[in-house]
Amino acid sequence: MAVWHGIVVAAALPLKKDDLAVDLDKLQEHVAWLAANGCDGVSPNGSLGEYQTLTTEERAAVVRAAVEAAPEGFSVIPGTGAYGAAESRRWAEQAQEAGAHGVLSLPPTAYRAGPDEVVAHYRELSQVGLPVVAYNNPFDTNVDLTPELVARIAEFDNIVAIKEFSGDVRRAHQIRSLAPQIDVLAGADDVLLELVLVGAVGWIGGFSNAFPRECRKLYDLAVAGDLAQALPLYQQVHDAFAWDSKHTFIQAIKLAMDMAGRYGGPVRLPRLPLDAADEARARKDFEQAFAALSAAS
Repeated sequence: MAVWHGIVVAAALPLKKDDLAVDLDKLQEHVAWLAANGCDGVSPNGSLGEYQTLTTEERAAVVRAAVEAAPEGFSVIPGTGAYGAAESRRWAEQAQEAGAHGVLSLPPTAYRAGPDEVVAHYRELSQVGLPVVAYNNPFDTNVDLTPELVARIAEFDNIVAIKEFSGDVRRAHQIRSLAPQIDVLAGADDVLLELVLVGAVGWIGGFSNAFPRECRKLYDLAVAGDLAQALPLYQQVHDAFAWDSKHTFIQAIKLAMDMAGRYGGPVRLPRLPLDAADEARARKDFEQAFAALSAAS
């Protein structure tokens, strides 16, 4: 199986409650726990990993710690999100030096890059040599990796897949038509079933931080096309999965982890904890999802 296939968890970043320092010990324990509970890999330093708030030293240490904790056959695919191609390439090279198996790469985040600039960005990343999973998140980057643009970057060696976070499931069909050589991965929890049923070969999501074994069951049912079991379960957890596509997804997923008996912990500024109304709604959605997933496992 390719290192970007299956369930690659967009890892939440454990921060210490007293000073908000990165807790590398908890990160390594989390990586090992995800591997032991049915996941295929982990993607640190992505959007859920609060990469924008990390120092250079912290960000590099997170990658090294994740690689060190990953058992044989468990992939580590760090994010390389950055203002420009030079910085993204440096993070890809750091990941390669640390022993990572691939990288998850946003387009430039400094400003709204045009199509030719986006292509140049991925051309630069492709030269590092690691498999590159492009990451389409038009909400955070103001750059939409349209199927036509995906087809252009898919011509480069090492651009192997795209994490599709637009929410438009039609993209899977369009990408398959225009760029059949590139894999589509479900990039948001609340389009998991739809994308897998039309050919997505992996899932890079957030809720698996809290209930990986149960998410594994749902994913396997979807891959098998077992709608009789998958669809009712998916419907029961969808309100919880929808938090992965909200503005407050980091706080919400960390709350889900805390509720599941894991360590989610605090977030760093500029993010604040969920307000009372959102927390109450999230707790209700997560309790329903936990009950459904536990009953199905």
